[in-house]
This record gives sequence, structure tokens and C-alpha cells, in this order.
Amino acid sequence: MTDIVDELKWRGLFALSTDEDALRKALADGPVTFYCGFDPTAASLHVGHLVQVLTVRRLQQAGHRPLALVGGATGQIGDPRPTAERTLNDPETVANWVARLRSQIEPFLSFEGENAATMVNNLDWTAGMSAIEFLRDIGKHFRVNKMLTKDSVARRLESQEGISYTEFSYQLLQGMDFLELYRRYGCTLQTGGSDQWGNLTAGIDLIHRLEPDATVHALGTPLMLKSDGTKFGKSESGAVWLDPTMTTPYAFYQFWLNTDDRDISTYMRILSFKSREELEEIERQTEERPQARAAQRALAEELTTLVHGADQCAAVIAASKALFGQGELTDLDEATLAAALSELPRVQVAEPGPVVDLFAEVGLVASKSAARRTVKEGGAYVNNVKVAAEDAVPARGELLHGRWLVLRRGKKNLAAVEVTAG
Repeated sequence: MTDIVDELKWRGLFALSTDEDALRKALADGPVTFYCGFDPTAASLHVGHLVQVLTVRRLQQAGHRPLALVGGATGQIGDPRPTAERTLNDPETVANWVARLRSQIEPFLSFEGENAATMVNNLDWTAGMSAIEFLRDIGKHFRVNKMLTKDSVARRLESQEGISYTEFSYQLLQGMDFLELYRRYGCTLQTGGSDQWGNLTAGIDLIHRLEPDATVHALGTPLMLKSDGTKFGKSESGAVWLDPTMTTPYAFYQFWLNTDDRDISTYMRILSFKSREELEEIERQTEERPQARAAQRALAEELTTLVHGADQCAAVIAASKALFGQGELTDLDEATLAAALSELPRVQVAEPGPVVDLFAEVGLVASKSAARRTVKEGGAYVNNVKVAAEDAVPARGELLHGRWLVLRRGKKNLAAVEVTAG
């Protein structure tokens, strides 16, 4: 066993706990059976969920036993959002999403050994329960005045939307989850984001009412925001998903590579599994030479490998280098190249026309005359080959995978042309 509390604190993963001293002792005496819940309100987890998934992994590596709950029941209700009601999804959709989320979480955990992980679904103990049983056995032990003080509920009550009874009852369901896992598995700790604190403590209150001799704990991790105040896990195009069909491995890698210098040290400590010494060395390098983006590259490589595998990470790095003239574009497979080019400004044309026309049309330069000037000054490239003549026209044989041209102005300004005609 390691002193996991100190480790979590150093990494910035310890925001709230019900009783820090008692929790520290329980974890030191361990192993502790703990759980973290994930609701299938979309077809994939996004990078914001990585904070919880990797915290679960960290606790397991410290010798504790995780229960990873994907909520087939709570996913049909939805945790109250700050501003508006969630759209309710049908049970078949939720069941499909449960399976998808399980398959994303499982690779991060070990299912062997004395502290093997277990996947659980709260639909197992709610599906057969009638509304009367739920109200008598669970609802009886909740006080409305206390429920109204929960942050998620209070914010909604202050909004124009208000809150439905359906979402208001969410904390009863999550409280029941902790009770059931305590009874079935001896689970004594629930982890989650600090914005979920009201739901975490609802389970503790319920257990204390029904199991007065129980000692249980809650641990809340900090809510991560970017330095500019925007929500962590969002890119310009929206949420960054773990599913490669929803966010390509290339876009996933680029998200971390483009992390603001003000945020990267925080993200490294929270999300990386590198040692303190390694992280402090990377932080030192980044301070001395921020332009090299050593921390961003290290985190992008580590997380892309964790989520998508070493082969995909290597392909993404090769594509990233090749786009900027540090590798062969012709060596990239079509799927990786297409994913990389999807992140660039691009146009579709029926035929590959003059280079100066293409540069102007895709927006790399303001006009055709500016494009000619760029060619004359030696700053125009097509597929990493310098354009020598102002009247150059790419041949069909130059198309990558019979489809693409990569245009570059200078060292860093990139765009793509897709030739659609056969």
C-alpha cells in the first residue's frame, strides 16, 4: 500500500472529503472497496471523464478494489445540469451506451488479483423495484429541505427552467447506489467530482440512516476549468471524446498538444502516471524552453497511448511531423492522413488547378497575387515539395491516396485540398 492521500494531494486530486483523517487511516489500513459512477448520457466518455477514470486506476494501483458503475438506471434520468433539463433517452439507447462506456473504462483497470475491479450497473437493483417500494424504502429517508440545498438543485431552482421531479429525484437514486454497493460488496468509499458533492453525501446520509454502524467516506476531486474560464474537455469543435469515431486519435493528440502553457502543469499532475521526479523535470524543461512544448508533447503522447494504443499514437505523431515537412506524407495510411487533414482549412475541387489558385481559394493567402509572391519567395509547398514556378499545376499522380494535396505556406501554415472527381 502507498500513501495515496498524499499522492492525490500532490497531484491536485483531493478537493473534498467527509473526514480526511478517517479516510487516510482507512486507505492506509486497506484495501478499501470503492466506487465511481459514470452515466451513459452520450455514446462515449469525453476527456473530462478521464479525471475520474484515471483516479480510479490510481487508487487500484495503490492496492484498493474498484467498482466501476455505469448507470443503466441513472442514465435514463440524468444528473441535473446547471441550466436546463436533459433530453431523456429511451432504454434501448441507454443500454447500448452502457455497453460502449463499459468497453472504454475496462482497459484502464485490472480484473485480476486480490483487488480485481468489478463492473456494476445500477439497473440491476432498480429494474425490479416498484415506485411504491422506492418511495417507502428509499424516499422515506430523504428530507426535502436538505435536498433543496444541493448545489445542482439550488442552481436550477434559481433558473427560469426550474427542475422536474424526475431530475430532483436523481440524488435518491445515486444515494441508493452507495447503499446497495455497501451491502453487496462492502463498498465504503465513493469518489467523484466536487460538483457532485451533494450526490456523494446523499449516499452517506442514507447509509447512516439504514446502517448506523457503517463507516463510509466520500472523496471529491477538483472541478477542472481552463485558465480562460472555459470548461475543460472542450475544443473549438466541441467535446473531445474517447471514441475514435467521434474524435479521431489525431484530433485527440492535438487537443493535448495545444494545451495552454498556463494549464499544462496542472493537467500533467492530474492525468499523467509519470513519477513526481519525471514531472518536475518536464516542468523545469517547459519553464526554460516553453516554445519546445515538452510538457504538452509528453502528455499528448502518454494519454493518446493510454486511450488509443501505442500504434495509433505512433501513427498520429508520424502524421503530425509529416504535415510540417519532418516526414514522408506518402508513408501515412489513408485513414490517418484523412483524420489529420480534417483538422485543417480545406476545399474540395473537381480538378487540381494552378497552385496559386488553390492557395488563394483555401485561404492560405489573401489573393492570387499574394500566392505568386509566396511562390517567388520560396515559401509555397505542395505535399512538402517546394513550388518552383508560379504557373505550376499539380498532376493527378501527385495526389496522396489519389485524393489529397497538402498545401503549406512557410513552416507552419497548412491547408488541404480534396480532389473529388475520379
